[in-house]
Amino acid sequence: MTTTSAQVRAAAQMPFPTARGPLGRRLTDLLARTPHDAGAGTRALVLHAAHAAAGVADVLHDDDVQLSLFVLYELHYRGVAGVDERWEWDPDLLRVRAVLEEAVERELRARVDVPQGVPAERRAVADALFAMTAPGPGPSTARFVARRATREQLDELLVQRSVYQLKEADPHTWAIPRLEGAPKAALVEIQADEYGGGHPDRMHYALFARTMRGTGLDATFGAYVDRVPAVTLAAVNTMSLFGLHRRLLGATVGHLAAFEMTSSLPSRLYGDGFRRHGFGDDVTEYYDEHVEADAVHEQIAGRDLAGGLAEQQPALVGDILFGAAACLYLDDLVGAHVLGAWEAGVSSLREPS
Repeated sequence: MTTTSAQVRAAAQMPFPTARGPLGRRLTDLLARTPHDAGAGTRALVLHAAHAAAGVADVLHDDDVQLSLFVLYELHYRGVAGVDERWEWDPDLLRVRAVLEEAVERELRARVDVPQGVPAERRAVADALFAMTAPGPGPSTARFVARRATREQLDELLVQRSVYQLKEADPHTWAIPRLEGAPKAALVEIQADEYGGGHPDRMHYALFARTMRGTGLDATFGAYVDRVPAVTLAAVNTMSLFGLHRRLLGATVGHLAAFEMTSSLPSRLYGDGFRRHGFGDDVTEYYDEHVEADAVHEQIAGRDLAGGLAEQQPALVGDILFGAAACLYLDDLVGAHVLGAWEAGVSSLREPS
């Protein structure tokens, strides 16, 4: 039997997660219909989104806002099961997304500490990024995993990471058509490696899927969204927020630079944690690959991509550093949540629906 393109797309789509509040329930009801049949429902949802975003004390930890935004973003990737593909560019639904995005961006800009006075020079920007991402002496998820994590906590780590790692590199790839010259070439070099250098089985998300399967977990994208807390979704949503907006090109580049600069050493520790529990190369290959790959990527991202973009477009220096700082801030938030739960002897995941 011949497989149609629609069937291929449907097989890759994220299962629709369970709503976590009134906004999510209204969004679920709306997306069960077609844009043609929605009537005034989409316009009403804009008001509900504004109410939801304004009515929470901490938008980065709010389950309803972050899951709703995650679903809206997924319409621009591989889609959501059962949702008409025409919703992707529905003008009113984009307004809903914009209301939530504005709240998230406003919160990040208010919280994140961005270095000031960095000149728009390749070396100066790269030096600032390397200083921002230098490892500190405090507790970290990677050190905990290497030395103390239980077998169950290893599974939790993979579940927490699966909402990004199973589509690894995709949010930053939006920046490629928005770059020119040397920065564009630098990003393509990084992303080509992320996508396996032309070998599908070497794609980093494919390696992560192999790790999940090797530990007995479901490697279907989105299989564990219902178990992942809001703060983890916020970290992934921020990548999409930066990547999907051309005005935030600098933030996308800075985010990627910080992401790559903080990956190599932790990956070694994560691999050690899995080896400590007796797992072999089929499980640790993903992390072992990143020890070497990201040691190279961090130099390209910091100097050729971020530093090169700063020299090419000096007005973007502030956003480059903001993107890096946002990446580090959210990584710390997620790490604090996970470590806090583990140190207390409880799960870092949400209870099953």
